Amino acid sequence: MAGPQPKAIPMRNAQELFGKIALTNHYEVSFSTLNQSVLNHIKTKFNVPDAANFICRKTGVLCSEASLPTTSYATAEVKGDFMGIPQEFAHTRLYTDIDFTFYVDRDYNNLKVFEGWMDYISSGSKATKTSSNYHRRFQYPETYKCDTMHITKFEKDIEKNPDRKISYQFFNTFPKSMTSIPVSYGAADLLKVNVSFNYDRYVVKV
Repeated sequence: MAGPQPKAIPMRNAQELFGKIALTNHYEVSFSTLNQSVLNHIKTKFNVPDAANFICRKTGVLCSEASLPTTSYATAEVKGDFMGIPQEFAHTRLYTDIDFTFYVDRDYNNLKVFEGWMDYISSGSKATKTSSNYHRRFQYPETYKCDTMHITKFEKDIEKNPDRKISYQFFNTFPKSMTSIPVSYGAADLLKVNVSFNYDRYVVKV
């Protein structure tokens, strides 16, 4: 015998519900300052004298696309506790890399900052890069990881409704990869760079 059928949502309530869906184009990205050794490397090797100010104040503004993070669990399968019923149990929380797209300014400082940051990570050998016996030696993680990075998602009426937001704080981030940047003759377009960041963990702030 069939049970009672769920009641249909009135049209007025449906309109109110779907009229409150969040939009994608209101967010803010920010970085804490980098280790002084990274900043010195960017300044001397990539000619960005005010790298600390650029990272803290301008890089987040130049972020044209961002991603809210996701997470998953690694599990182990257990058989035999109940006959014919396998079970899975979580044992490790996994954090996937997060991707950002940044506009490149006319002085290419944004590109130089990320190139310099990544170059510092493998610059421990102190060898001349153009020599035939050049080799790489990687720096210690505590020297190149950024303490915190934030991405806050909000709505355009944030001033009237300050609670309508969600913020993610990432710990110990660093650029893991940069995608190639295509350039071509023809119609001009805005130059962008895609950067994938790795991090140890994140927390949600509401």
